[in-house]
Amino acid sequence: MQRRHTDRKQYFRETAETSENYYLPYINLLKPVTGRERVLEIGCGEGGNLLPFARRGCKVTGVDIDRQRTEQAQSFFSGHANAVFSHCDFLEYPLPGSERDKFDIIILHDVIEHVACKEAFLAHVREFMAQGGVLFVAFPAWQMPFGGHQQICRSRFCSHIPYFHLLPNTAYVWLLKHVGHERADAVRELMSIKECRTSIERFELTTRRCSLRIGQRQLWLVNPHYKQKFNLTPRKLPAALSAIRYVRNFFSTSCFYLLQLQPSADVENQVSDSRRDAFGTPQACFRRPHGVFITC
Repeated sequence: MQRRHTDRKQYFRETAETSENYYLPYINLLKPVTGRERVLEIGCGEGGNLLPFARRGCKVTGVDIDRQRTEQAQSFFSGHANAVFSHCDFLEYPLPGSERDKFDIIILHDVIEHVACKEAFLAHVREFMAQGGVLFVAFPAWQMPFGGHQQICRSRFCSHIPYFHLLPNTAYVWLLKHVGHERADAVRELMSIKECRTSIERFELTTRRCSLRIGQRQLWLVNPHYKQKFNLTPRKLPAALSAIRYVRNFFSTSCFYLLQLQPSADVENQVSDSRRDAFGTPQACFRRPHGVFITC
């Protein structure tokens, strides 16, 4: 486990800088940030991603299920009256009462890979999007070298082995327990991520089912945040490799998407039917295996 995972002030500064240099400019491609926008981040952690937007005058809202993270965010944003943070499960966060209560920009960074029922979750997120707004989603492709988030392991050995999260479950758990000596709660969380794994193809299918249009996509060979983490120069995945289905997952350390609303007369019926067909009852769709987001 890196020091940045325990020094949250350092982590806050790092995420804010990456957001300033990469996330905000990417969002600008479809939604120029003028300072008048309402911005929501789901799974916000300490709120580092929101700082560049708050500095520009945007009204920012962060939601996270971890109380300690939101308390830290409130402390870090003490000088910004335009920032609000809520400790709750986003699936229980009150729906907007009107169009003016919706958000122009929604950020979902390194969260979707922790969500079990992605279709129901994105359908819920969709309810918070204003007309003309964008949803910025970023996640590591499951098959990439550290797609299992094994970098959060306390064991130096386990945290540095690429691709070993792709082992069969039995072998993976054995290594975590008997070689890495990881705690039981860490093993459960890593197995939860394995169960919730997100490939590029699965994610894009889910967006179509939720009537969300892909406005922009950028796959990264070297994740922009690796500049802060490892002092590596960010590199985009070559276009030719980005076009090869399934293979591209092994090389995409981060996948950036800008999603927009795709109006449809029967969106509600389509989403409702797909929830029941894919997952059973709607109530079950909204449950995550362990009810937590991890910031990595």
